[in-house]
Amino acid sequence: MKIQSVDAYQIYDSRGMPTVEVEVTLENGVKGCGLVPSGASTGQFEALELRDGDKSKFRGKSVFQAVANVNGEISDAVVGLDAYDQRAVDQAMINLDGTPNKSRLGANAILGVSMAVANAAANAKGVPLYESLGGGEGNLLPLPEIQIIGGGAHANWRTDVQDFLVIATGAKDYAETLEITFNVYHAAGDIFRERNKYYGLADEGGYWPEFETNEEVFDTFVEAIKRAGYTPGKEASISLDIAASDLYDEETQTYKFRLEDRSFTREEFADLMIEWCEKYPIISVEDPAADTDWESWDKIMKSVGHKVQIIGDDLFTTNPTRIQEGIERGAANSVLIKLNQIGSVTETIDAIRMTQEAGWLPVVSARSGETEDAFICHLSVATNAGQLKVGSFARSERMVKWNECLRIERTLGEKAEFVGAELYQKIFK
Repeated sequence: MKIQSVDAYQIYDSRGMPTVEVEVTLENGVKGCGLVPSGASTGQFEALELRDGDKSKFRGKSVFQAVANVNGEISDAVVGLDAYDQRAVDQAMINLDGTPNKSRLGANAILGVSMAVANAAANAKGVPLYESLGGGEGNLLPLPEIQIIGGGAHANWRTDVQDFLVIATGAKDYAETLEITFNVYHAAGDIFRERNKYYGLADEGGYWPEFETNEEVFDTFVEAIKRAGYTPGKEASISLDIAASDLYDEETQTYKFRLEDRSFTREEFADLMIEWCEKYPIISVEDPAADTDWESWDKIMKSVGHKVQIIGDDLFTTNPTRIQEGIERGAANSVLIKLNQIGSVTETIDAIRMTQEAGWLPVVSARSGETEDAFICHLSVATNAGQLKVGSFARSERMVKWNECLRIERTLGEKAEFVGAELYQKIFK
């Protein structure tokens, strides 16, 4: 089914920032859209998100050049190509850009077209997106990681740790993961209101309270799990996104907690991460060290990798070259997967497959600047990734993803599978 036309527009993400939407029309009149997310805490190895930089318009954040690139060069290159051959379409755009990080045309321009083509192809086939992307092989519903407390760059540094999340490790099915999360989320909200520490919601919908220390957050989180009626570490466990690259000074090779005005050597910070994993009911930690601090990754993995999921986000940026280096070093046991870090659908799927083939676990993830699009839900199921992280249990750009998984479950019917926390047995040795 050939691509007939490609049109791009500037729209707005969940933070009210400009982003790209692309509409692809096929020769039979069927259309598909791609809405591109945007991150606030971004890794230095990510593909480039092209913004105009004109401070007089949208504070320099407009994406008119990316839109023009889609409507011009990219459209010329992909019109007439077969929408059913996603790899060929993506490769044509990658070749056209000609840079290692998609900096000429913009990863946001290329990804918008890539997602729109994938959606158009599914619509033309008359099947759900997950079925089209996965060739009918995808049926595993994801275990969610859902933010309860937001911090770091997502909440004006009211905590140094970027995300405190809950994983419903005791859930027997996907629906129960949301029930457990609902109870923990609202129990935490009750605690914050009782203590007059509720200041609103962070970028991804988690609570934005005030704390004196990072350890105080853990104590409150554990209390919320108990108040919700669960045993910490059993029905509900803690997941962290440290986003350690944001805390690291490359020149001095030290980490700093702004909240507590404390500095750490690399060895001290790695020891703290290990201590937290021993002290609290933590089952997963993302980016516990900076993206250049391989030694700390090695130390943390060797110490707690047998019982904690160690996820690389800024370390890998969904980039196969960096993922391969991590696999060879044994630096982690899981990879965070973000479409806009690499910039095309096929490259993202390749990153997931590489992760799985190594015996590691992929975690498909949203960004802090999200849209109403639910593409990543279908991506997770299509690839049997097993885990999904999209933010908190509030705000429509987050809830649309959790709700879409419920719809996918209904569509799959008896074919749907859910293994929950049992998937961790693959990496816990």
